[in-house]
Amino acid sequence: MLRVSGELDLVTSPGLRQCVHDVVAEGRHSVVLDLSALVFCDSSGVGVLIAVRRLMRSCHGRLRLILPARGAADGSHVNRVLGALGVRRLFDVYPDVGSAVDEESRPLSA
Repeated sequence: MLRVSGELDLVTSPGLRQCVHDVVAEGRHSVVLDLSALVFCDSSGVGVLIAVRRLMRSCHGRLRLILPARGAADGSHVNRVLGALGVRRLFDVYPDVGSAVDEESRPLSA
C-alpha cells in the first residue's frame, strides 16, 4: 500500500508516478493507493492516477483507491475532483484500508 498525503499536483505527481512504476518493476501487480490524507489534487494529479490505472491494467494488475466519503481532511476533495471530471467511475474506490485489501470486498459505487 502506498500512502499519499498533502497535495497531488504538477510538482508532486511525478514522484507518485515513479513510485508506482518502481513497485510494478519489483513484480507487484496489485496496488492500493491510500489517498485519505490527500487534501488537494489538480488535473496533473488526476492524470497520474489515470496513467497508474492504465499501467496496472496493462500488466493485468489491479489498482484500488482509498477515498473516504466525508470531510475535507479525509478525501472528499479528491472524490469531488474525480467526480467533476467524470473519471471516478474508472477507479475501484474503497472507504478504508480494511475493505481495500479484502479480496471479498466490493468497491463503492461511482
